[in-house]
Formats: sequence, C-alpha cells, structure tokens
Amino acid sequence: MEKIITYENLRSFTYTNDKAIKGEIKGIVLSFFGLGGMDMYNDADTLEGDYYAKKGIIYVVPYNNPWAWMNMQAVNYTDEIIDVLFDHYSLPKDTPIVSTGGSMGGQSALVYMAYARRTPVACVANCPVCDVVYHFTERVDLPRTLYSAVSHYDGSLEEGLKSISPLHLIDRLPRSSYHIFHCDTDDLVNIEKHSNTFVKALKGNSFDVTYDIVAKRGHCDLDYDAKIKYNEYIERAIGV
Repeated sequence: MEKIITYENLRSFTYTNDKAIKGEIKGIVLSFFGLGGMDMYNDADTLEGDYYAKKGIIYVVPYNNPWAWMNMQAVNYTDEIIDVLFDHYSLPKDTPIVSTGGSMGGQSALVYMAYARRTPVACVANCPVCDVVYHFTERVDLPRTLYSAVSHYDGSLEEGLKSISPLHLIDRLPRSSYHIFHCDTDDLVNIEKHSNTFVKALKGNSFDVTYDIVAKRGHCDLDYDAKIKYNEYIERAIGV
C-alpha cells in the first residue's frame, strides 16, 4: 500500500508537539503507550508535550494498534511518522531520536531500537516487558493480544513472539544507550523474569546500560526522583 501519512494529516495518526516549538529542533522523543492504549491527545492533554517543546524537542506519541506489541506494522507506521517530521522540517540526518515507553510501551521502545529505519541514540523504558515468550503465559489477558500481534507472521508462534521480544533480540540491538526502570512490587510484569534478566543480558554483552529499581512502587508507578531521572536520561541523550 502507498504511504498516506502527510504533515497535513499527521495529527490523525500521532500526537506531536512540534507546532509549539520555538526555534531550533534539537531532537525527537518517541513515547509508546501501554497495552490497550487508544487515546488521542491535544496539547492541553500532555504536560510532556509542553515540557519538551520548551527544550526544542519534538514529543511524539504514535497511535499504534492497541495490541501491536511493536510488530512490523507498528515499526513501519512509526517510521512513516518520523519520516514525515524529518521531511517537513528538513532535519539533519543525525538529529537524535530517543525511544521511550512503559510496560508494552517499554517493550515497544526496546523492539523499535532493533528495527527502526533511523536508529535511536537511546532507549528509556519503564517496567518493560522484556521476555515476550514468558509473558504469553504470565497473565490470562495476554495470549489473545500477542497472538493478534504475530499471527500473520510466517513460522511458529514461538518464532513470532521472539521477533518482538527484547530478550531474544539482543544480537539485533544497536550499540545505543539503554536506561531501564522497574518498580520492585510490579505485579503485572515480573521484575525478575523481565528487567533483571534483560539487564543482565545487556551487561553480559557489554551494552551501555543503566538500571534503576524503584522501591515499593507498583507497575510503571515511578516516584518523583525516578521521573526526574527518566527525563534527564532523555535530555542527556539529545544533548539539551
């Protein structure tokens, strides 16, 4: 199918704060939503949009399929959005992109690192799903969503799940920087099976990785200090 996203219709396909930026664009931060996310936003809905606009950073929330799990359709959709922004603003090829998100959004941020046409310089992920093969068995609500994401793939279900599983994509991940947060009382995405195991694998393969375990907090519920650090990692990667 031909590509249909243009700058004129862009806000039907993504939230972006680009019109609020005054002056030079310093970079782009992608924020992927969690499982089931279907909201559309305007500037009044997103404090992050205003925050990053003041720093010259385009903040983008792609409206991917709520059960996408960063399958190839979601990768291509996100690439198309990024291409529209690069073309409209004639951005230099080396304009930094940071991939972020929480839960499925954290998994999406990590998987996008492996497949993106324009490789992000960093990934910042909050309570990410890292072992998608395990996650298929973790909760009763998950198999339908994961099967939906990969049922069109050639090969077995396990192969399809591995194609969207950060832990199984270590060899494909670029040598960018990785910043992982996980709350230690997360009862939806098990810290030991996911971030602990994934970060160990990154370190074992000599990746540039930081790991922040947030004490006494539930799923994706970063405390104030962790939220500050989350933004600092993004800004440092972009250079503002």
